[in-house]
Amino acid sequence: MKLREALTKSDDELATLRDEILEKAKQSDLNAYVGFESCGSGVPILLKDNIQVKDWSVTSGSKILQGYIAPYNATVVEKLLASGLAPTGRANMDEFAMGSTTESSFYGATKNPHDTSRVPGGSSGGSAAAVAGGIAIAALGSDTGGSIRQPAAYCGVVGFKPTYGKVSRYGLAAYASSLDQIGPITQDVEDAAVLYDIIAGHDSKDSTSAEVEHISIAKNLDADKKYTIAVIDNYIKEASEDVQKAYEVAIKALEDAGHTIVHKELANTKYDIATYYIIATAEAATNLARFDGVRYGRRADDVKNTADLFFKTRSEGFGEEVKRRILLGNFVLSSGYYDAYYLKAQKVRHLIRDEFNKIFDEADLILSPIAPSVAPKLGSMEDPLEMYKSDMYTIAINLVGLPALSLPIMKNSENLPVGLQLIGKAFSEQPIFNAALSLERAVNYTN
Repeated sequence: MKLREALTKSDDELATLRDEILEKAKQSDLNAYVGFESCGSGVPILLKDNIQVKDWSVTSGSKILQGYIAPYNATVVEKLLASGLAPTGRANMDEFAMGSTTESSFYGATKNPHDTSRVPGGSSGGSAAAVAGGIAIAALGSDTGGSIRQPAAYCGVVGFKPTYGKVSRYGLAAYASSLDQIGPITQDVEDAAVLYDIIAGHDSKDSTSAEVEHISIAKNLDADKKYTIAVIDNYIKEASEDVQKAYEVAIKALEDAGHTIVHKELANTKYDIATYYIIATAEAATNLARFDGVRYGRRADDVKNTADLFFKTRSEGFGEEVKRRILLGNFVLSSGYYDAYYLKAQKVRHLIRDEFNKIFDEADLILSPIAPSVAPKLGSMEDPLEMYKSDMYTIAINLVGLPALSLPIMKNSENLPVGLQLIGKAFSEQPIFNAALSLERAVNYTN
């Protein structure tokens, strides 16, 4: 059932629907849900395990937050409840959103519903797998460096990362504060527009929230509008044969639908990964300093003093990937290295933004890959550097704060989804949704 259809159901029908969804989730072997709480009497929406819901256990997929109960609702949760939607269940995720596979989760890895030997992507892998597997109508995820778009691509669903500041981060467990954004994961473009309209808007509780009027996307959807869409020729060279074929299919479909294709290049792509991981880990090290065994969640036993409490709690509570990123972050922020790494990364961030702006001087949108390949096998990305490189097509969008939508284009010879993304100008989401709807109808993808 689609979200827009569920919104027309009666309370009794929705109560039955919620029961059916939770029962299917409990019986599923995907490990997409890590909690089965429900609140409200509306349309059931799955939430990533880093979004606060009052009186729920919210753990960000981490051992260190076991036992923590949220004392308040995130702003997006308040908006869901006010619009007749009910947060229902917590979705599995990489620990503190640090990962691309869900394999860093305290609860174990989620499986891809198209092939349970493969990852669903991350960090919002539980949200994407549940929607693709039919055990959620729609879900919310968070995107720091592609964590909505990449799992959506791997699982064959639609994922939207809004412009930075368009959706409140109040109540989202922070990974990297200048990069994080909450967004929808849905079955199709129209549902993504509906859910985005519900959660978007200024929030005085979030100091990074943009004071920009939100005009309904769903009410103004128009698949017949024509756009100039840039394709980045040097991006596609690093992608697999499957992704290159999907690129060709999408370009032809867009041209046949009347859109204009222009060819461009981005010169600074080789700096994206280094810039992102310097900034993201620096902000993560700062944000995660609060988890010390005193204020939140789990506390280590048999400690001798305060320093011992901090050391043991964090050593026992954080997983390997989170520890790795904290160490990297503290290194780039340390005396003697701050200017050489962190400050330089912020300068390169501005260069990346300027390059995107130059393309947008001549194009309305950009068509880009999301990942270099289809979903990899579980356990195949144990090398952290390989995992970091898999983010090569998504992280620049977060560095610049642009909106981007992932949608499935085709399936490969192994019946695995291949997705691409449409990237737009900041605070200009309507063209993305219009063009995405046009492309969705042209390729006629079925899960």
